[in-house]
Amino acid sequence: MQYSKEVKEMYCVAKGANHGPAAIPEEGKWVQAKEVKDISGLTHGVGWCAPQQGACKLTLNVKNGIIEEALIETLGCSGMTHSAAMAAEILTGKTIIEALNTDLVCDAINTAMRELFLQIVYGRSQTAFSENGLPIGAGLEDLGKGLRSQVGTTYSTTLKGPRYLEVAEGYVTRLGLDKNDEIIGYEFVKIGPMMEQINVKGIAPEVALKNCTGKYGRFDDAVKFINPRVE
Repeated sequence: MQYSKEVKEMYCVAKGANHGPAAIPEEGKWVQAKEVKDISGLTHGVGWCAPQQGACKLTLNVKNGIIEEALIETLGCSGMTHSAAMAAEILTGKTIIEALNTDLVCDAINTAMRELFLQIVYGRSQTAFSENGLPIGAGLEDLGKGLRSQVGTTYSTTLKGPRYLEVAEGYVTRLGLDKNDEIIGYEFVKIGPMMEQINVKGIAPEVALKNCTGKYGRFDDAVKFINPRVE
């Protein structure tokens, strides 16, 4: 290490108290994180690209500084889905510092990684006060039945009003309107469970469709039904 002439000629003054970094909560313990291996926790980060055309929700399960599990959910950009596929191969097995300084292909995913990193190293993880954190595989619980992201898609114009296209329950097939043409309920198809019945259980598509169709609100009381994508 090189020192300037001015520093070399300075008188050496003893350093005072040094208590180390403030302890942060990690998986039910208070930890003075000094090295990357001191970091553990499961948490989420949300990122966006420069034109804000798309967004990414990134979930990482970190154990002893290593990313053991990654869930990458993207929205709004077709190219981002392919970036997520590559990022899924890149992330696991890396330390969180490696991942922070790795090109994760898409700006939105890189930004999500940055936001997540800040949370986890500051002790703001979802599992900060959960003893031993969550097991590897816990990220899948965010997806629910059928392993599909929770997506909400609605559309509206001043001229024609709102349309519900997809909600947490599933893909909206019909809207139920009252006598004032206001939405009072909807019919939906749970796409994930339906595809599981068809592909895994071998159930006929028309039967699976019927099994996975449901309704919400006062749908049965509607006086008019419309297809939100056509009418």
